[in-house]
Amino acid sequence: MMPLEEVRLLARVALLYYREGLKQSEIAERLDLSQATVSRMLRRAVDEGVVRISVSTPPNVFTEIENELSSRYELKSAIVVDCESDDDDDLIQQLLGTAAAYYIETTLGKDEVIGLSSWSSTLLAMVDAMRPLNRPTGSKVVQILGGLGNPSASIYASRLTERFAYLVKGTAVYLPAPGVTASKEAHDSFLHDTFVNHAVEYFDKLTLALVGIGSLEPSVLLSRSGNVFSMEELETLRTANAVGDVCLRFFDCDGKHIQSELDERVFGIDPVQLKNVRRSVGIAGGRRKEKAIRAAIVGGWINVLITDRCTAEFLLS
Repeated sequence: MMPLEEVRLLARVALLYYREGLKQSEIAERLDLSQATVSRMLRRAVDEGVVRISVSTPPNVFTEIENELSSRYELKSAIVVDCESDDDDDLIQQLLGTAAAYYIETTLGKDEVIGLSSWSSTLLAMVDAMRPLNRPTGSKVVQILGGLGNPSASIYASRLTERFAYLVKGTAVYLPAPGVTASKEAHDSFLHDTFVNHAVEYFDKLTLALVGIGSLEPSVLLSRSGNVFSMEELETLRTANAVGDVCLRFFDCDGKHIQSELDERVFGIDPVQLKNVRRSVGIAGGRRKEKAIRAAIVGGWINVLITDRCTAEFLLS
């Protein structure tokens, strides 16, 4: 048991620091102590229960769920937004986009090489929610899934890349090829294009990847783009137990990549390259994507997750 005099000094140091807001150096000068001693005493005050620190979580903030997700699935980070219903895809996309925008604004470093997936409504919502950074980043923003397709929809892919590069004060690197080519031969022919090769060379240099997570059934935006497989091809994937995709690379419920001849027609980053990215951020939510999101995490396709509360509770159930 500590002597009463020591308890009294601990309490006095704690009061000056926590209640009166004095800096450790100011406390040291006032009480004729060294700053190192003040620092040790503040830690001791917490250990001995003289100071009890509590965190009051505001409404609609789910810190405990985020921490549990990160711990259970070994994620670098998890961000969970509130949502009344897991069926309102438009609202979920808007909320996830806003959360992802803030995440990028606060965590983006200098000279990052950022991979951006095309044809994601959630990433489009993120870009729409972002504000221009007030600092130069020197970033490269690389399209990691082919952006060509239906001319009436291709504007989405170019808008996503160009606008994001502007917002982060970076340089856009476009991938001028379809997300899905008509054949392996057509796919290979694009490899002779100088601009395509310029983009592909960055795939192994990414420091940050921002991707959507798709269910087996394509989204409305993806369908409009023309970068989809036929119903027969989707049925083949379903027979192989596919539950979802990242950048049109499909996986089963355990996150295992389903390799097939369809892969040979996809023009974009491959699974090995994606899994080697230091920060791979998956931005997705909603009931129809729950199994795909879980599989993407388990399979190591992403290591940062931004999702909604209902999906988070499914992942922890």
